[in-house]
Amino acid sequence: MKKPDPQAILEQIIQAARRAGADAADALVVESVSASVSYRLGKLEDVERAESSDLGLRVFVGQQVAFVSSTDLSPRALAELPERAVGMARLAPEDRFACLAPRELLAKVFPLLDIHDDAEPAADVLVERACAVEGTAMAVPGITNSEGGGASFSRSAVGLATSEGFYGRYAGTHHSIGVAVLAGEGTAMERDYESASARRDADLESPESVGRRAAERTVARLNPRKVKSQAVPVVYEPRVASGLLGHFAGAISGAAVARGVSFLKDRMGAEVFSPAINIVDDPHRLRGLRSKPFDGEGVRNNRKALVQNGVLQTWLLDCASARQLGLTTTGHAARGTGGPPSPAATNLYMEPGTQSRDELISDIREGFYVTELIGMGVNGVTGDYSRGAAGFWIENGKIAYPVSGVTIASNLKEMFRNLSPADDLEFRYGINAPTLRVEGMTIAGS
Repeated sequence: MKKPDPQAILEQIIQAARRAGADAADALVVESVSASVSYRLGKLEDVERAESSDLGLRVFVGQQVAFVSSTDLSPRALAELPERAVGMARLAPEDRFACLAPRELLAKVFPLLDIHDDAEPAADVLVERACAVEGTAMAVPGITNSEGGGASFSRSAVGLATSEGFYGRYAGTHHSIGVAVLAGEGTAMERDYESASARRDADLESPESVGRRAAERTVARLNPRKVKSQAVPVVYEPRVASGLLGHFAGAISGAAVARGVSFLKDRMGAEVFSPAINIVDDPHRLRGLRSKPFDGEGVRNNRKALVQNGVLQTWLLDCASARQLGLTTTGHAARGTGGPPSPAATNLYMEPGTQSRDELISDIREGFYVTELIGMGVNGVTGDYSRGAAGFWIENGKIAYPVSGVTIASNLKEMFRNLSPADDLEFRYGINAPTLRVEGMTIAGS
């Protein structure tokens, strides 16, 4: 059967909404395909594949707004949605900040981002990857068990249309592999993991290198020690350092700032980090894991310096939060088919410093190198930060021995001001940071 044209579907449903009494409308179609394989202890456990199509319609009757969605894209099913949505909107309370993106802000040129593979890997290729990533990890001396290895592929195509005349569509793919293994025996067992993701198959790291790294990380954690409570420098490896950038992104979300629930709500234009820190969001990064040619409201987007020389330059804004703050959207709207847009970062990263990781820790007499964080003890309103952690103790500028069962605590406002980056930035995730050193954090140990 011939697949329906997404543009035709979206334009027809918006026209139907206008005929039903909507003053404005937008609609989104997301078509997705996913396949995954899991492998454990040398045996194939699962092979899954799924396809789906989802449509979401938002209608405005004055400042009253309603959302409807459907996974049935047949003409009969879609014919009912506009009337239902308009009826719901007429019963909804007014939202004085809800709006469509104005015509002058809409994207007209869509950059080519190279985020789509035409071919889907066959199931036996995914099986080979899952088998290889786990097999390599299990072959490393000291590894005694496995939680499983896996490989996956997904493709999604997003089409967006608005009653302001916008239509845009883009497609992207994701390839990934990962494994989690255990070392040791009985109550002395330790666990760690590793994974890799890429937009294009050609960029995906080999299963063997991912599996080997997962195993080496796990074996290195054997026989951890306790440490006493004290205040020391804490160094975040890149995999966990990205979490600090995630907290920063949440704090500069226009929605949080507009509601007054961000610890950075009054810091626009102020020095939030040290002058050596620059933070960038780049939706047009070639093959970036979160790249997209326009935002979730059809607004043109581009690379933005969020922090320059330590100074906070902008919030992350969609149209509604921008209107509430008396500003203009920054092109950071993200959305699904079931609800309103909200601001979110894309390819967010902190620019690297000038010192290597070893140089960054060379003058630390005693400190903590964090490789895993546990729990979600972060207060976005006050910035208070408290997380369970595991990693390695630093003595006389060197990694000395594994440590577990500690809590690290401070306040994000202080942490941001006392943060230094190494030069080892790699683009492995949607949010990326180099190794980060934070002065004067509290370690709660034995």
